[in-house]
Amino acid sequence: MRAILGVVSLLLVLAVVGTLAMKQLKAVDRTVGSSLPPAQAGTDSAAAAAPASAARTSAQRVGAEVVKSLEQGAARSEAADK
Repeated sequence: MRAILGVVSLLLVLAVVGTLAMKQLKAVDRTVGSSLPPAQAGTDSAAAAAPASAARTSAQRVGAEVVKSLEQGAARSEAADK
């Protein structure tokens, strides 16, 4: 009985938090949309490609750092085994 009451209370809290989060997100969507300038009809394709290029560059940099960290970890592991 105690476990059932605990699960029900957790579900109730989750429902309340979910509804509050939805209300907050809806309020933020309205304020962000109204503050943005209207889109221009003749947007430059280079300006649109810049964020994609930046994202690709950062993804490559993160990937290189991950590989470097993995290699360092393997070297440390080998050194510890000796």
